[in-house]
Amino acid sequence: MRTASGEPVELNLDKEAALLETILFLESEPMDEAGLSRASGLSKDVVEAAMEHLKDVMTGDSHGLEPVRVGGGWMLAPKSELWEVLRERYGRKNEQRMSKAALETLSIIAYSQPITRAEIEAIRGVAADNMIRFLLEKEFIKEVGKKEAPGRPIQYGTTKEFLKFFRLSSIAELPKLDELDRERFELEGDA
Repeated sequence: MRTASGEPVELNLDKEAALLETILFLESEPMDEAGLSRASGLSKDVVEAAMEHLKDVMTGDSHGLEPVRVGGGWMLAPKSELWEVLRERYGRKNEQRMSKAALETLSIIAYSQPITRAEIEAIRGVAADNMIRFLLEKEFIKEVGKKEAPGRPIQYGTTKEFLKFFRLSSIAELPKLDELDRERFELEGDA
């Protein structure tokens, strides 16, 4: 923001940042700037500036949480270095049920979406019905459409819950695959 003479205005956004921090604390789902604006009564510009201020304020060692972008919105999450220490105790409820087969199926869906059950099975080499059902129940995947093919099979993709669990703001943040891994995720005839 600038004054009428064009000089930058120094804003003290402490109160606005504190308001947004409280909203994010109380919300269980990520909130985008428009949602934060509606909940706080602040303009979108002020929300954006206050979120930047909040990120700066919470970078110090005296804060255990940080605002993170998840699935197109903001949420408060434990700082990465603290989460590594606390994951054993607090991350168990979600992680203990993720078998190697479930993680493998989930990674195939994440990297190849939209993808059908038959395509998943062709890549994995084993039936995927139970893993797909399990991932649907955990809300890590969802039906995203039907393929234009005989029988119109259901296609699957990842959800905001998947992004939230893995602390990703979008699917583009997935680690890049090397050539060998990319080949494993491709079906015969794909190029």
